[in-house]
Amino acid sequence: MSEEQDHDRATTKSGDIGPTVSVLIVSYNTREMTLECLRSVVSETPELDYEVLVLDNCSTDGSFEAMIDEFGDRPGFTIEHATENLGFAGGNNLLAETARGEYLLLLNPDTVVLDRAIECLVEFARSTPENGIWGGRTIFEDGSLNPTNCWGPFTVWSEVCAAFGLRAAFPKSRLFHPRGYGRWKRDSVREVGVVTGCFLLMRLEDWRSFGGFDPEFFMYGEETDLCMRAIKKGLRPVVTPSATIVHHGGASEKVRTDKMVRLFDAQIRLFRRHFSRMGFRVVHVSMNLGVLMRALLMGVVGRIPGKPRKNDWAEMWRRREEWSAGAKGTRLSQAP
Repeated sequence: MSEEQDHDRATTKSGDIGPTVSVLIVSYNTREMTLECLRSVVSETPELDYEVLVLDNCSTDGSFEAMIDEFGDRPGFTIEHATENLGFAGGNNLLAETARGEYLLLLNPDTVVLDRAIECLVEFARSTPENGIWGGRTIFEDGSLNPTNCWGPFTVWSEVCAAFGLRAAFPKSRLFHPRGYGRWKRDSVREVGVVTGCFLLMRLEDWRSFGGFDPEFFMYGEETDLCMRAIKKGLRPVVTPSATIVHHGGASEKVRTDKMVRLFDAQIRLFRRHFSRMGFRVVHVSMNLGVLMRALLMGVVGRIPGKPRKNDWAEMWRRREEWSAGAKGTRLSQAP
């Protein structure tokens, strides 16, 4: 190990010397993608001292066995198998308990590290310590921009626009989709409202001081809640184009309506926690009206001869008691 690498190593609370970065990966039924992700971490992080902590979230596709077979004996790798699906929040919280790095990096299993992205992100963090939460740029496999690496702040207006379909109708509009940052190509350094959990770096001590992810969130919304809490404490999430990864996106959840239910549930929990009571009521009512409106519209479109179409919004309306569970703080079914 070089003197520079030795200088970068972190000292844990017990006095042991730990790695610079603990890379946390929670995998669920993404065997081939997860293997590709792990290979990219190894090949694209040659100069940084790191550990990799992986939790297989009760997969049924042989992910755990495949990871053990290829990486089980590799120094610095710890691969665990959960007996039940703990979700993204619970899985990362569990892995973080044994992390020893100065920094904690959340990395999705459906990503591929490019051009030493982890090293670049750590270097960026060292140069901007005041920000406290750092993210990079994400692209799709074909090289086109995947804009989901970050989002703007949640507001009542942004979510009313989303509820009534204005965000979908005008995806580049700063007025109707302020959280999407318009036509910004993520090609410059910028402070943002949320760094998404597919590629999120923060100091381990900060993670622990915030208590990690709130366990109320099972899947979706957990990083938004964390960033919103961190901003209130003075941190300023920021992203840089110097650290770029491939993010396929949505690989662990295939059923559209199930994913929509979870997204809505997570959003309602966020609104309840971070909005005023009046703001929450406005958004909650708007979401219900928006779902009903689109269910009725799709019902009409579906009757047009030659244009049969599944009405996902009607299914969402039927399942509204599920995605409104967060309004009362009750739990959504854990099965993904």
